Amino acid sequence: MNRVIKFFSFCLFVYLFTNEEGQAARIGELVDTDPWEQIKRFFSFSDRGLQLSLIGAVLFGAVCGLIGSFIVVRKMALFGDAVSHAVLPGVAIGFMWGMEKDPLAILIGATIAGLFGSVLVQAIVRSSRIKQDAALGIVLASFFAFGLCLIRIIQNHEGASRISGLKSYLFGDVAVIDRSDLIIMAIVVVVTVLLFCILYRPFLIISFDRQFAYSLGIPVRFLDAVFQMFLAAAIVISLQAVGVVLVSAMLIIPAATAYLLVDRMSRMIFMAMTLGIMSAALGVFFSFLGSNLPTGPFMVISSSLLFLLAYLFSPNNGRLTKWFKFISLKAKVRDENLLKLLYNYLETHSEAREGIEILISDIANLKKHNQKNMVSDLKRLQKNGAVELVDGKVSLTKEGLSLASTVVRNHRLWELYLTNEADYAADHVHDDAEKVEHLLSEEKVKELELFLDYPELDPHGKPIPGRVNS
Repeated sequence: MNRVIKFFSFCLFVYLFTNEEGQAARIGELVDTDPWEQIKRFFSFSDRGLQLSLIGAVLFGAVCGLIGSFIVVRKMALFGDAVSHAVLPGVAIGFMWGMEKDPLAILIGATIAGLFGSVLVQAIVRSSRIKQDAALGIVLASFFAFGLCLIRIIQNHEGASRISGLKSYLFGDVAVIDRSDLIIMAIVVVVTVLLFCILYRPFLIISFDRQFAYSLGIPVRFLDAVFQMFLAAAIVISLQAVGVVLVSAMLIIPAATAYLLVDRMSRMIFMAMTLGIMSAALGVFFSFLGSNLPTGPFMVISSSLLFLLAYLFSPNNGRLTKWFKFISLKAKVRDENLLKLLYNYLETHSEAREGIEILISDIANLKKHNQKNMVSDLKRLQKNGAVELVDGKVSLTKEGLSLASTVVRNHRLWELYLTNEADYAADHVHDDAEKVEHLLSEEKVKELELFLDYPELDPHGKPIPGRVNS
């Protein structure tokens, strides 16, 4: 990690200090609106304004993903939104310091304002009956209104014509980022990443169990203050790209997307940083396709689309993924129940082996199904190679017999487990076994057989087929 940071910092340093300003049109000044030509220009990376915009997008996208991961797991989304609004007065004061755009003065002023806002929230909560959500709303609105008033005062000042880029802090415009902004951004990002690498374990413990952190002697309040300071700094360097109104979205959405995709904090941080960079770069790309299109909103839209994809198709948490799994499980249960019915019928009337024919009408009557529907279900099993249908009769294939034996074995093993270990009555275990038989893996069945000492009969005296080899 440290080598990557050093290499990245070196490359950025060389780029920032060896390139001259104004080599090509800024991203907000492009006049060629033919989409195909714009796409070619984008991937040629020849425009100076585009180069600066992409570097800025990578920087703030990465730091937003990093800090946003801790915001999401700490359930501090509203707190991040409040701090993003609270920094606005600090931005205005930073402008007023020299009545010019000084990135360092703006960073210091905004960070102090953000910290003061967070301290004020905590003071209100601790010294009154006001809950945290109400205190956050009060601070958010008050600081934002105060910042707007200061910005109007600056704009009405006679020297305001010398000030450029102030509006970008409200609504976002990545095109106004210049080399001095990138230097400040790079310093903040590198310091933030290094700090979180050093303090990763304490931050992790505090995020998931504050009381345990206290018991270990971790300085929780001090680290909370450090976290809030770097949260404010991350918000400040992101303001020019997405603006005060939308910056909280870039803190929350990539991290929330990563939360749906992975189940470990370290992976979540890496994924959130990647998604933050992707969202920011996509926002620059889409805004590059037309003339004077906003970059900040496109960044948020891109991150929202990525979240939507994760929400729908995440392997473990996606809504459509879960629906497809549910439909697949229903089909599996239906097919396995029918195979089990054929097996039980053969076991009762002759012998459970392949090739023995059964009248479909007998199975339909036994299951109390319409024969037409029964034929439809059996044709699906025939397509899977589990049964053969000939002249109104059905027989199990070798594959079908093996699958049917597996289901019956799982059912009877679980019945025996419930009667022996859970003190179930033998006539009360069938329904529970019906649910579990389709969910047992081969590994679990091996463990179950070993635990039960490889039984041969179930609680009803029926043989347990298809013993799994140990």
